[in-house]
Amino acid sequence: MVTYATNELISSSELAKKFGTYLMRIKNNSVEKLAILKNNKVEAVIISKDEYERMKEALKEIEAKEILASIQDGLNGIKEGKIHSIDTLWAKL
Repeated sequence: MVTYATNELISSSELAKKFGTYLMRIKNNSVEKLAILKNNKVEAVIISKDEYERMKEALKEIEAKEILASIQDGLNGIKEGKIHSIDTLWAKL
């Protein structure tokens, strides 16, 4: 669960009134993130472009590792005879 400091919480109406000010806070790294509240519940979070790009790159790396692990599991399954290649299955038809 993500926690937010008091200065990171703003209402959606406050954001609408002072969007430029809050955008500069994010851009200047005065705050790491801004949680936008609607009816006292966090509905959205604003982060900097650089932070967003770092998060996307980290996610790509995690997904690539998961894909490679899945491929390796499949190859190991073929070696162990637990999984058959598509060519073997077609040959049996």
